[in-house]
Amino acid sequence: MSGKVVVHRSMSLDGFIAGPDHEMDWIFEHTAPWEGAEEAMAATGAMLSGRHTYDVGQRSRRPETSAADGGAWSGVEFVLTHQARTEHDDPAAVFLSGDVAQAVAIGLESAGGRNLEVLGTDITVQGLARGLVDEIYVDVLPVPLGAGVPLYATEGMTPVHLEPVDAASSGTVTSLRFRVRR
Repeated sequence: MSGKVVVHRSMSLDGFIAGPDHEMDWIFEHTAPWEGAEEAMAATGAMLSGRHTYDVGQRSRRPETSAADGGAWSGVEFVLTHQARTEHDDPAAVFLSGDVAQAVAIGLESAGGRNLEVLGTDITVQGLARGLVDEIYVDVLPVPLGAGVPLYATEGMTPVHLEPVDAASSGTVTSLRFRVRR
């Protein structure tokens, strides 16, 4: 069985994935370990992000956030960037440069039949434009932010047609799952 390319985001009720200065602490205030987290993370074999998302993630990592998946995730973290690695970067992360399609192919191969999770708006938009994304999961959190980084914010992006697959609630989070129609 081959893995899928999956986008999974937490989003405020008004459509933002990060606050005005890319802050993400509000997410941890509204999420807890959710039913299905271990299964989703066990299905993920690798992750791919852009440099900015990687840097924001490094600043946002806290001990309680790694417990949200029950410790189920293991795999390679890839960062698609044109910037050089710094001494603050995780030495286990693999830095790639070049085309998003090539990075997705490398990530899927590394995932070993499990899913490649794509993180970051720019990488997601590039992947959607190239037909590389299979599914999108959105966890809607009960907080309006009023401003920040929208779920998808790229000028000139063409519409993406989605097919609803599932909707569920766990605690205060409503989870939506869509298949990308080609």
